Order: sequence, then structure tokens, then C-alpha cells
Amino acid sequence: MTAKEIQKRNEKAQNLRVIQIDESVYYVESEEGKICYKVTYVDDNDYFCTCGDFARGSKADNNFRCKHLLAIMQCIPSGEFETAEYLEKRKPKLDERFITSIEGRDFVYYAGLLDLAHQKGLVKLNVETLQYPSKENDSTAICRAVAETSFGNVFSDIGDANPNNCNHKVARHLLRMASTRAKARCLRDLDNIGITCLEELGDLSEVIGAEAADKGTPKKAFQKRAAKIEKKESPSEAVIDVTPTSVTSAPPERKDSEKDQPSGNGNKAADVKDAKKTDGNGNGRGKTKQETTPKISSAQANAIANLSRRRGISVEDLEKMSTDAFGVKVEHLSQKDASSLIRQLQQSA
Repeated sequence: MTAKEIQKRNEKAQNLRVIQIDESVYYVESEEGKICYKVTYVDDNDYFCTCGDFARGSKADNNFRCKHLLAIMQCIPSGEFETAEYLEKRKPKLDERFITSIEGRDFVYYAGLLDLAHQKGLVKLNVETLQYPSKENDSTAICRAVAETSFGNVFSDIGDANPNNCNHKVARHLLRMASTRAKARCLRDLDNIGITCLEELGDLSEVIGAEAADKGTPKKAFQKRAAKIEKKESPSEAVIDVTPTSVTSAPPERKDSEKDQPSGNGNKAADVKDAKKTDGNGNGRGKTKQETTPKISSAQANAIANLSRRRGISVEDLEKMSTDAFGVKVEHLSQKDASSLIRQLQQSA
């Protein structure tokens, strides 16, 4: 039987109506609709038809199938035998699982094209190499694919591949890439699919553009994440910047009892003058030096209080620690000494 005869037989089978009366027993109407042929169809290897065409053809070919058998193979069994309704014809359909969307554009996978082609009766898919890659042709491979269906339809297309239109990862497999592209384009014609096959693309930058492909690298994402973690650190655990600033604060106000204490020479005016010349650490310094030496900041004072509380150090022990190390209480410390005390508390067990 020639390909043209096979194609003609399949076209006729598509118009025949089928009724299922049992699990493997069917009735198929003739083209004129005047009579029905009883057909037994168990599977692709076990079948029989009462028509004269099957009786003649099966004698010469054990795999012969008349148009009535082909009509059954193109139908969807309903499983409802009592109603004796005409069976619905199978409609080839592209499975949505084989469609993907990139930057608002739809693409189909090669596996989806092949699946739909089998639904439409694909029986043959051959590839021929037209040109091997070499230096003379700029490493370009060209292949031609030919697909044939059980209806006798033949489709053909070509595909090419070279280092300029392929991803660098597949540049060493130019012949296989050209073969895949040729088959994909050929199957798209067979399936009547206008969506580009994803395997035809050389690189995703053809879809999303080179600039968009470079965006969103893992390194940038990691930097953003690190910034978020840094914001969540508690003030007490963070390392406090103890670099002296230009902000100055007034010396702590002396208590009345301290103001009235004599300096040792019985001269109150001299005591007041000496008090102005000394800083909170009890060291005799000039007025200009006092103004440029910043006192303990509120952030440092809060840090010292938090650290001492976390370490279980009482207020009395903290004041004693400050007096022994710097000669003054915590509230009279300079920023430099307060920073040293903070480090000491952080390192303590």
C-alpha cells in the first residue's frame, strides 16, 4: 500500500461514526451511513472487521487495518455500553505542562512537540547532516529533519548551529544542536505550532536581553541580606564606636558638700579656681584641654549599665571598678576611659 493510499484511508476514517456496545466490540457506520460493520478490537495486535476490505487486505498483510479499524483507534472509549452513543473522536492537543513563559513570551519544550506529533500519527523522524563544522565554514553545522505521519504527510526543515548562535556550554556540540533545531522546526510544522521551541534558542539573553540577564547576581543578593541582619543587632551586643567627637559636655555639677571642702590651704577662692582647672578624672589640666576632652556619652553610659547588669555586677562594684581603674566614678569618666571600661566588661566572664 502506497503512502497516498494510507493517507486517503486515514482521512476517510476520521469521518466515520463509531458505537461501542461492549468492552471490545464496536459498530462502525459506512461512509453512506446505510449499514454498520461489526468490529472487534482488543488491542493493536488483536482485531477483526466484517467488511470486505479487511477480508481482502488481511490475506496479504497481517498488519492490515481497514478504515473501520482506524476509526476505532481514533476514538475515545466511553465505557458506557448501554446508552450506545457515538464515541467522541480523539483531538490531538499540546499538553500545557510543556509550555513555559519567559519575560511574557511563551515557549514550547521539544518533548511537547514530540508528544503532540505522536498523537497526530508520527511514524518516522529522520535527520540528515548537510554540513559538518569546520574552519572554512566558521564552524557551522547544518542538518535537515524529515518527519512522516501514518496519514502519509511529510514535513521537512533545516537547523544550523555555530559558536555565534549557541551558548558557550553547548558550543562543543554543534552537530547535535543543529540536529535538535532541525527536528524542532520540522515538528512545529507537523503540529501546526507557532510557538518557538526553547531548545532552538542559543541563549536566554535572546529573550530577556543581555542587560537583564546580568541583573540579580547571587553576590548582590547576599549583600542585601547581610545588611538586613546587621540592622537586627541589639545595641548592647554591637561594638560601640568610641572615637572622640567634637561634641563636648559641661563638667558634672559638684555637690554642695564638695564645694565647701577646703583645698588644704584654707582658701575657698583657690579651691574654686583649682576645680575649674581639673577634669572629671582629677587630673590637673588647662581650660582649653578640658573643653576638647569629651565626657562619657549617653550611649556609653547605657552600654555600661546594660553590660554590668548582664554580667551580674552591682552598682557598688561597678563604681569601685571605675574608681580603681580610672580614679573617678562612672558618671565622671571621659569617652576614652568609658570605652576602655566597656571593653573590659565585654571581655569579662
